[in-house]
Amino acid sequence: MPNLNSTINLDVKKLFRWWLRELDFLVPEKIKQLVSEQQGFIIVRPENDRLALTYVANGDSAPLATLERDASGTAQYEALLAKDERLGKAKLILRLTGQEAIQKELALPSAVRENLAQVVAYELDRYTPFKADQVYFAVKSLEGEHEPGQIRVALVLTPKETLNALYDDLKAIGMSPLFVDYEATPNDLNRPYEGYNLLPEGLREKSANAPRLVYSALIAGVFLLLSTVLVLPVWLEYRTVNALQRKIDAIEKEAKGVKALQLEIDAMIDETRRLIAEKNAAPTVVEMLNSLSTLIKDDTWLSYVQYANGNLQIQGESPASSALLGVLEASPLFVNARFVSPVTQDKISGQERFQITVDVTAPKQGDAND
Repeated sequence: MPNLNSTINLDVKKLFRWWLRELDFLVPEKIKQLVSEQQGFIIVRPENDRLALTYVANGDSAPLATLERDASGTAQYEALLAKDERLGKAKLILRLTGQEAIQKELALPSAVRENLAQVVAYELDRYTPFKADQVYFAVKSLEGEHEPGQIRVALVLTPKETLNALYDDLKAIGMSPLFVDYEATPNDLNRPYEGYNLLPEGLREKSANAPRLVYSALIAGVFLLLSTVLVLPVWLEYRTVNALQRKIDAIEKEAKGVKALQLEIDAMIDETRRLIAEKNAAPTVVEMLNSLSTLIKDDTWLSYVQYANGNLQIQGESPASSALLGVLEASPLFVNARFVSPVTQDKISGQERFQITVDVTAPKQGDAND
C-alpha cells in the first residue's frame, strides 16, 4: 500500500529535461543535426603516460588513436581533427580507470537524499582514507532493493593531484572535457546532463546556449501544435461539463439539506435510545423498596437503608442474619450479597446485628414479567 504521508519532491530541472527528452523523437534527425553543433562523443581514457581516444556515436564505438601526454600528442590530436570533421563537433569525456579513481558503495538514511554531497563530504574521512580537501568526489544514487529507510549510493572519488595533472595535459593538447566519470560506473551518454561529474565547477566547460535555445524552441513549437490539436476538443467538452456541473451543484445543495435533517433525526433517535437504556439499566427506587419489604420477614427489622451507584446497604437486627444473604440473592433485583462488617449479637434483644451490602441490577425481561 502506498504511503500517502510521504513527501513529494519536485525537481524542475529534471522535469524539464525529461519533457524535452520525451518530445525529442518528434524532431527529424536532419533538423537535429542542423541545430546541434556537436555530434558523438570522444572518450579519453588514461593509459599510463598516454591517452587512448575512442569515438562513440549512435551506440557504436571505434578506437581513434593513442596520444602522448606531451607536445607530440598535441600534433597528433590536431591531425585527427583535420582528418575527420566529426571530431571537431564531438563532446569530449575523460573516463578514469582504476588507477586514477576508486568507487565504494554506501548505505545511507533516506532522509539525507536531498543533501547527499554535503553529508558524504562531512564524513568522507570515515568512509575513505582521504579528507574532503584531498579529493574530487561525486555521489550517484543506485537502483535496486535496499533496507527500509535507507538508500544505496555509489561514492566515486579521485585525488586532486591526479585529476589536475590529467586536466592540464588535456588542456595543453587542446581538449576541454564536458565531464569526468569512472569506467566502473560510466554515465549514460544519451543523458549526459543527468549523470555525475568528478570535474570541479571551476574547470567545467561552459556550453553554448544558442543551439540549445533553438533546439528547445523547435521542440516547444511542436508541443504547441500538438497542444492546439488536443486542447480544442477538451475545451468544448469543458464547457459541456461546466453546464452539467451547475445542475449537479443545485441538486447537491438540496441533498445536503436533506442529509442534515436526517442527521438531526438520527441524533435524536440515538439520544432517546440512550436515555431509555439508562432508565432500564436499574430498577426504580419504589420497585427496589417494594421488593425489599417483601423479602424481609416480620422477625427482621431494618434501622438503616442507603442506595447509591447501584449498591444497596442495609443495617438491622435478625434472629438469623446469615439467611438474609440467600433471601436477597433469590430476588432478580439483587446479586452479590455480602456482609461488610462482622455480625454481632444484641445482649438485650438477643438478635444478631448485621450490615449487608448488595448490588442492584435490572431484572431480565422474563423475571420482570413474572
